[in-house]
Amino acid sequence: MDDKLSININIADRLYPLRIDRKEEESIRKAAKIINEKVVQYKQKYASKDLQDCLAMATLQFVIQKFDTEKRIDVSPLVDELEVMNDFLTEFLEKEN
Repeated sequence: MDDKLSININIADRLYPLRIDRKEEESIRKAAKIINEKVVQYKQKYASKDLQDCLAMATLQFVIQKFDTEKRIDVSPLVDELEVMNDFLTEFLEKEN
């Protein structure tokens, strides 16, 4: 059975037909709602800007948030520190034997 669903998503007064997995529908609709809310905020804040400018600013804000989130969950410094500690302990144990 095909578990795909055809939906139309409205983003900034434009309809986008999508064929998605049924399990993704809620997330996609929620994402479209958040995008539209952010675009409306920019339209209200900068009345002289056109819709394309509002979409660009909303996109920029979401990508910046994504980068910030990635930085917060970056574990590579911790991994580096653990490797140094592991090397130290290995060397220490080898000397003891």
